[in-house]
Amino acid sequence: MELKIIKTEAEYDAMLDWVDEQFDARESPDSKMGERLQVALLLIKQYEDEHHRIPMPDPVEAVKLKMQEQGLQNKDLIPWLGSKGYVSALLNNKKPITLRVAKLLHQKLGIPAEVFLI
Repeated sequence: MELKIIKTEAEYDAMLDWVDEQFDARESPDSKMGERLQVALLLIKQYEDEHHRIPMPDPVEAVKLKMQEQGLQNKDLIPWLGSKGYVSALLNNKKPITLRVAKLLHQKLGIPAEVFLI
């Protein structure tokens, strides 16, 4: 496999197939082929970043997911955000996520700040 910038979907697919074969062969990362594999993975990532972007999640959905992961309920957000009504309105998209709220949710729940910049 020639390692070069991936420009088409066909080249992308071919590179993915080649990488799969190399993984099946269990090449050592320190070997010459292992180093070629690492370069191929970088080329694949570059192509995917440009052509197969993963959209950012909806901020409210990200908050709900983090709450679920951490076993939190709406009432657990009240000390951070205010009243029960405000928390409910926020989680039902009736109130916008302000900069102050985004900062708090980022700090308390570990949600990347970029999610709130949509």
